[in-house]
Amino acid sequence: MGANRFCFAPSFLLAVLVHFAAFSVLIHTTTAQNSSAAISNRLALLAIKSMIKDGPQGVMTSWNDSNTNFCQWEGVTCNPRRQRVTLLDLSSGGLTGTLSPSIGNLSFLSEINLFNNSLSGEIPPEIGRLFRLQKLRLHNNSFTGNIPAAITNCSNLQVLHLGNNLLVGKIPDEIGSLSMLYFLFLNTNSTNILEGGIPPSIANLTLLETLSLGECQFGGRIPDIFHRLTNLRRLALPGNNLVGTLPPSFYNLSSLEQVFLDNNQLTGRLPANLGSIMPNLAVLSLPDNRFTGPLPPSILSSQQLQVLDVARNNFSGKLAIASRNFCNFVILSLSSNSFGSGEDDEMKFIDDLSICRILGVLDLGNNQLQGFLPESLGNLSTTLYILSVASNHFSGGLPSSVGNLSGLTLLDLSSNRFTGTLPVTIGNLENLQRLNLTSNSFSGNIPVSLGNLASITELYLTLNEFNGNIPSSLGNCKKLLRLNLDRNNLTGNIPRQLFELSSLSSILNLGNNQLSGQLPVEVGNLKNLNEIILANNRLSGNIPSSIGSCSSLQKLNISNNFFSGSFPASLGSLRALENLDASHNNFTGEIPAYFEVMPLRNLNMSFNDLEGEVSRKGVFANASSVSLLGNSGLCGGEPELQLPKCRSNKTKNKLSLAVILVIAFGSALIFVAMVLLFLCCPRKKEVEDDPEETTSGEPLIQVSYETLYKTTDGFSTKHLIGEGSFSSVYQGYLDTDVVNVNNVAIKVLNLHRRGGSKSFISECEALRNTRHRNLTKVITCCSGIDFQGREFKAIVYEFMPNGSLDKWLHNPQSELHQLSLIQRVCIALDVAYALNYLHHHAGKTIVHCDLKPSNILLDEDMVAHVGDFGLSKILHSEYQQRYNSSSAGVRGTIGYAAPEYGVGSKVSRNADMYSYGIMLLEMMTCKKPTDVMFGEELSLHNYAKKAMGDGALEIVDPVLLKDEKKTSNKEEATGYTNQERCLRLLLEIGVSCSMESPQYRMDTASVIQELQLIKDAILGTSTVFLSSV
Repeated sequence: MGANRFCFAPSFLLAVLVHFAAFSVLIHTTTAQNSSAAISNRLALLAIKSMIKDGPQGVMTSWNDSNTNFCQWEGVTCNPRRQRVTLLDLSSGGLTGTLSPSIGNLSFLSEINLFNNSLSGEIPPEIGRLFRLQKLRLHNNSFTGNIPAAITNCSNLQVLHLGNNLLVGKIPDEIGSLSMLYFLFLNTNSTNILEGGIPPSIANLTLLETLSLGECQFGGRIPDIFHRLTNLRRLALPGNNLVGTLPPSFYNLSSLEQVFLDNNQLTGRLPANLGSIMPNLAVLSLPDNRFTGPLPPSILSSQQLQVLDVARNNFSGKLAIASRNFCNFVILSLSSNSFGSGEDDEMKFIDDLSICRILGVLDLGNNQLQGFLPESLGNLSTTLYILSVASNHFSGGLPSSVGNLSGLTLLDLSSNRFTGTLPVTIGNLENLQRLNLTSNSFSGNIPVSLGNLASITELYLTLNEFNGNIPSSLGNCKKLLRLNLDRNNLTGNIPRQLFELSSLSSILNLGNNQLSGQLPVEVGNLKNLNEIILANNRLSGNIPSSIGSCSSLQKLNISNNFFSGSFPASLGSLRALENLDASHNNFTGEIPAYFEVMPLRNLNMSFNDLEGEVSRKGVFANASSVSLLGNSGLCGGEPELQLPKCRSNKTKNKLSLAVILVIAFGSALIFVAMVLLFLCCPRKKEVEDDPEETTSGEPLIQVSYETLYKTTDGFSTKHLIGEGSFSSVYQGYLDTDVVNVNNVAIKVLNLHRRGGSKSFISECEALRNTRHRNLTKVITCCSGIDFQGREFKAIVYEFMPNGSLDKWLHNPQSELHQLSLIQRVCIALDVAYALNYLHHHAGKTIVHCDLKPSNILLDEDMVAHVGDFGLSKILHSEYQQRYNSSSAGVRGTIGYAAPEYGVGSKVSRNADMYSYGIMLLEMMTCKKPTDVMFGEELSLHNYAKKAMGDGALEIVDPVLLKDEKKTSNKEEATGYTNQERCLRLLLEIGVSCSMESPQYRMDTASVIQELQLIKDAILGTSTVFLSSV
């Protein structure tokens, strides 16, 4: 029996053999399949390599036939058991070429990382076969074409990142089928141009945590898709031209931590409880939209919020923070809105921010905030590195506590109303790199402590009232790149230490001050500087030869000074110099020949004492690039320069003796004649002008009341063409045998109105001895009795067919009757010439007292004539005693009258310049100073002053911008830029003339000089430096 225990039935043995055979077959089959799949994976990888060029890092060097184990190739990860590729990571490899469709054969791939390369071509739709794929990262490449809809077949996809490519078309609607997706990123710049809007199917991606579709230029509204996206933590839709309000479901996203909706056209208000319904919000970025209403205090009080950026919207109202004990703000950017309430406690907001201990950026610029900056400003965090309150209505002094903000790198206080001296504590800001105080009323000396700003690179003190010397301590600012001190009242010599700042590389602008002395020889140290502007000062002496060492200099403006001598030979070494303005100085000698070979584009040597023949080579070959006016000794040159022809030396020698004899003989005759006249003619007693006298050197032809009555049909309203404070103006027609002009304007004085008789006297006195092409021409006067026996007085002027400037600015008949820029400049120049004559050349100083557009009349050639002298004053002893010794109330018209008249100041020429400045600003902006937008807090002067930088084109009359486009299309090379600069400089002249303090206003001579240069630049008859723009 024992032997039988080891005996097996035949059936059992057969079964064992069958199972063994089956197992052997299975093992063999699996091995064969694995081998086949490995070969397939290897071939797919080689196919991918064949279409890609390796980068400098050589990440695909190991991909070759000699290395048969592809799982060891760089960037390839395999399943260790199956030897199948599961991860392909060739990111940041510098790869170029296209992605092979063979990638679809790597069926076990769960992750593809090809980002940060330069791959191009279309994304192969074969990727859709990779049903195991979880992460696809192809961002930062140059893939083109549509997003393949086949990608949505990758049902296990969790991360899809295709940003920063050149994709077009629509986002596939099927994207909503990727139920496992939690990261969708298609943005980051404008290279993706996707259309069709945001697909509503995204609402199905309930696991989504990040949705980033920025800069895809979708357009349209944001669909109401957020009700199911309860896990969404980051939403980024910037730069998509989205419009309308945020959908209601957006405010249900309590899980949101970051929101980026920048640069769209979204509208509406933010709910008051935003801070409580989104308690986890750390970043809220909404700049460059059209949101309105107040900023919810709940959001300003949020303890989680770190970044709040709502710049460039239409938010308004008071900035308020609810009481709290913790603040997490790092960036608070509220610029370019309308924040401001006008309440006394408006700046309590600054106090409340003192608990924000990690605040880095506070930007309140370009709002309607006003009042004084509180001393608590210095309690802000020392981590604060950017502080801007530019373009508001802040006034008063800068608190000395600002020196506590030791972390500041940028401080911008420009375009406000700050006054007083600059605190010396500002020198404590040792990390400050940019300080901008432009367009304020800071006064006193520039603090010596500014020299302690060792890190400063840009310093702007333009358009203030600083006086005294430029501190030599600025020479300690060894990192300074830009220094702009123009349009102040600085005096004294320029410290040589400034010219030892070899770091200066952009601009040194000391123009429009009262600096004197010579240009230091140390100017040659500025080897890296691009621009030097010293215009409109009192500098004198020769130009030092060391200037030839300024090898990077592209622009040099030394105009309107007292420089003399000849130009140094070393100036010819400036091979980068393109713009040179040396006009209005006392330079002598010939124009240097080296100008011919310099790369000059604009050369202005006008109004000097230069002589000799002008070249026709180099810059002189283009007459529009050269201005040589006011140099009587110059000759030759291009015909367009209109210089006399040069005589030969031989001819000159022959004529010289004759000329000398003629001059000598003529002088003798004149001397003898003068002596005889003195001895023979009886002397007349000097008679002082009578203020009641209305006759002039040329007797006025008398005209009767009856004649005037008839020509106006009884002073009918149909002949009425204007009304003023003390008079009415009628159009009439006088026979040629009465006067030389037929068509006339008859100004009838309203003698029943108090001041009417005095107005008649003032006007007659002002006009009796005045003769100027830009003043209204008096034909005759009439003083008599009307048909009712009442006193009648009238002045008859030459009729101006084009009416008043006011009509052309505010009531043009059609587009053809809109004033162009050159017309406005010519009119402004005409008025300036008229004022210059009245103020300085009319025998006795005449102050108009009521300059405004309605008193500027235009003849048939659009030449301007100043009229209506009813309020004018003649400044000599009798009239000063009679009219100016007391405060007689505001003279002139509200809005145009100088502010000092309101406090009883005497009549002065500076007051006329104020009116002129306001009128010029009105001509440029087409806004009256009494416009409803202006009030106690904002005047036309301040409105223009705030916009004098890059915002100038935003406030000028749109008609002038049309003009600009036409010019730029016609003269592509110079039109647009020149036109823009002219507009900005015209605003600057208007602002300078209408300064509140009379002593800082421009005079007529300076205005004429600036306007003439602008006119020449527009007409192309001369090229000028608009250096102050």
